[in-house]
Amino acid sequence: MSEQSLHHDTIHTNNINLHYVTQGKGSLMLLLHGFPEFWYSWRHQIPEFAKDHKVVAIDLRGYNDSDKPKAQSAYVMSEFVKDVKGVIEGLGYDRCILVGHDWGGAIAWSFAYAYPELVERLIVMNLPHPAKFAAGLRTPQQMLKSWYIAFFQIPILPELLIQLDDYRLIEQVFRGMAINQSAFTDADIEEYKNAFAKRGVLTSVINYYRNLPDYLFKEQFWGILTMPTLLIWGEEDKALGKELTYDTEKYVQDLRIRYIPNCSHWVQQEQPQLVNQLMREFLIDG
Repeated sequence: MSEQSLHHDTIHTNNINLHYVTQGKGSLMLLLHGFPEFWYSWRHQIPEFAKDHKVVAIDLRGYNDSDKPKAQSAYVMSEFVKDVKGVIEGLGYDRCILVGHDWGGAIAWSFAYAYPELVERLIVMNLPHPAKFAAGLRTPQQMLKSWYIAFFQIPILPELLIQLDDYRLIEQVFRGMAINQSAFTDADIEEYKNAFAKRGVLTSVINYYRNLPDYLFKEQFWGILTMPTLLIWGEEDKALGKELTYDTEKYVQDLRIRYIPNCSHWVQQEQPQLVNQLMREFLIDG
């Protein structure tokens, strides 16, 4: 993907500035990345869907070139949801196709509940419905897979470890989890390292996890979403078990789940052509 084909810009929303890249014209497709990523994780999707949409891939607050509020309390789901609402409205749209992976998927689920009228279609990748995630984290099996959530509760130490040996842990997270390690070139890894080396990023993005228990384990009612929803799942996800997707239809009226075998958590980067095909079929279908 040529950088020249992308337009970089910032938008003011919810009292902060968010950096984003955009390409194409038409109805809005908003892409929300996960950890430890930034807009770049959608590099294979942006040019494909820019053929018939205005594709906008934001850097979530705290990441890369977006603002990085210092207070830990700035990294809670209610703020992320307000950010997304401001982006949609600030770009002049009254609805969007909302796509999220990992943390971006968590935000997408929550946004769809908060503002269903703003979501034409919902696409989530390798992040379970929040009710399923919360239930899963109460099981020994998923607790072991999600050990890093507990680790990130420790002050300072996670930030120090991630910086060691030129951010080597960033490479290990991507290539160590990937089934197809060639999906991440040396240049790709450098992009992610450089994004994380920016001042203030590490503590900001780990604060997402430091506030996660309060979000997942507070008592809340999850109703039934009515917008068409696609859940794409790489079956070899080492962090999130496939069983977390089971019975999602209890919470989603119009749900399609597409499992991708021999594929890790990094589904849209490891199997971009197949993911793009599944997205395209979902958008064309009814």
